[in-house]
Amino acid sequence: MGCCNSTPAPGQAPETPEEIRRLVAEGYARVVAGGGSCCGGGEARAALISGAIGYSKEELAALPEGANLGLGCGNPTALDSLRPGEVVLDLGSGAGIDAFLAARQVGTEGRVIGVDMTDEMLARARANAQAVEAENVEFRKGLIEELPVENDAVDVIISNCVINLSPEKERVFREAFRVLKPGGRLMISDVVLERPLPRAILRCADAYVGCVSGAWLRADYIAAMEAAGFSDIRVERESVFGADLYASDSDLQLALAREGFTKRELEEHFPAIKSVGITAYKR
Repeated sequence: MGCCNSTPAPGQAPETPEEIRRLVAEGYARVVAGGGSCCGGGEARAALISGAIGYSKEELAALPEGANLGLGCGNPTALDSLRPGEVVLDLGSGAGIDAFLAARQVGTEGRVIGVDMTDEMLARARANAQAVEAENVEFRKGLIEELPVENDAVDVIISNCVINLSPEKERVFREAFRVLKPGGRLMISDVVLERPLPRAILRCADAYVGCVSGAWLRADYIAAMEAAGFSDIRVERESVFGADLYASDSDLQLALAREGFTKRELEEHFPAIKSVGITAYKR
């Protein structure tokens, strides 16, 4: 999840896939430069946020320093058990929080591949891997819409609040299906909508980086997964997401205020924004 200032003019949403990717990459680069949670507060706030969205104290304590930036909307590694020896792919791996947790579960006989498009995130993740000598983890630069991974190569795909940021979600799911082995599974945490948001929010570039205006309706999201070939799609958990995001993100508050929204008006839309954990299979 991102919550950073954006480069387009106030109220102007990014219009092309390339512009959206640039916006998101710049936002996440600023998170790394800030040295902690995107919403301020450093490592202590990052730990607080991560604990609230499903990471245990034991998991957070086992991470390399700097791997947890307080991003995300859930813990995808908690949706199902990862097995020793499995190959795991992390879409939008960031500084590596989920990749490192997955690496502990699959063990030395398994392997974890993280894919991210932001150079600053990749540098942080690779430094973290080197610091803890995580030899079963590697981080590759690439787009989640065009994965640098061979066909039928991985057992499990995980992702944490990243697919909602993609301007081409259908391509993401097709690529995920391509690289999964037959029988492989998808374990993702993401943000979906129960009803459409007002156009003013959808126009807000800050809301896009903050996971809000980039999110799809739940039905459309699941339909895209089905169209890519996934089956046995299940929503394993869900919770309201908008209120926590707005309360912790001063940049998003300012951006939406410029669009004329009051806090009370925004609160009417919070129940429509859900954090969900979804599993699916390639049969």
